[in-house]
Amino acid sequence: MFVIHNPTAGRRNTRKLWAVLDWLVNHGAPVKILETRHSGHATVLAREAVASGADMVVAAGGDGTIAETVAGMIGGQARLGVIPLGTANVLAHEFGLPNHPRELATILSSPRSAPLWPGVMRSPTSTKLFVQMVGAGFDAHVVHNIDLHTKRRIGRGAYVLQTLRELQRYQFPDLTIRLDGVEHRAASVIVSKGRFYGGPYILAPDARPGERGFTVALFRDGGPLSALRAGAALPLGRMGALPGVSLLHASRVEIGGPIGLPVQADGDPAGILPLSVYDAEGPILVAASPQAKYRRGEALLFDSASTPQQQAAQ
Repeated sequence: MFVIHNPTAGRRNTRKLWAVLDWLVNHGAPVKILETRHSGHATVLAREAVASGADMVVAAGGDGTIAETVAGMIGGQARLGVIPLGTANVLAHEFGLPNHPRELATILSSPRSAPLWPGVMRSPTSTKLFVQMVGAGFDAHVVHNIDLHTKRRIGRGAYVLQTLRELQRYQFPDLTIRLDGVEHRAASVIVSKGRFYGGPYILAPDARPGERGFTVALFRDGGPLSALRAGAALPLGRMGALPGVSLLHASRVEIGGPIGLPVQADGDPAGILPLSVYDAEGPILVAASPQAKYRRGEALLFDSASTPQQQAAQ
């Protein structure tokens, strides 16, 4: 079990990490810790771990660290484990991962797995794998302008503060979006692999993270009032019921412009428009809680003996 960890994580998160690792080691799990040194290093470390025959690669961090780790695992047979140490930990909610260190360690040492089929986003400045969502429009503008010091200090509250600031200055231009070749226009768009957004909040209840394709949330109405209405509906699980909000399914998404607007992926800045979104070359397996539910109320959990491709097909 190779654990990829950013050593600049906060002290509280570090205590949680060591509590999980202590339990694993005390119960006989062979663990090797790999520390990241710079952006993108988690991908390199994960690729080296898979090549060395790792059974599991554990991403200890937030959704951005997880996405970097998965990028180095695609095509291999290692399972992904997650120790959620980030601000929102959206993927952890998606796969039912608990906060308690001992419960989390139990899941990491179990053969239970669920498939995840990541997406890839390509912009003029980068090509990046993502595990949960890509956004363009108002939410991406907030992510690009958020103060990292405030984010480390107050967590998700930093997004609320930055949202209130950006409401006064963002112009809400129309985006040109093509879903499998069909053109749409909207003020904002979120392309999601999973059900959750911003933490434990349901955005796309019918999303299937283990399968090809995406759920696309189109926010057709712009302006501060529409953004506030969406922000209020999200914690209530009512986003899809709002007037002007459509949840559609697509295999390929293209966002043409306005050119130069910012893009976010898994809650981190991720380049600018125009943007193409498509499936990664294959799925991976994620160590998941037996309580996690993925499709029509049924848990899609498998024994780790079968491959990610076989499980995705099932």
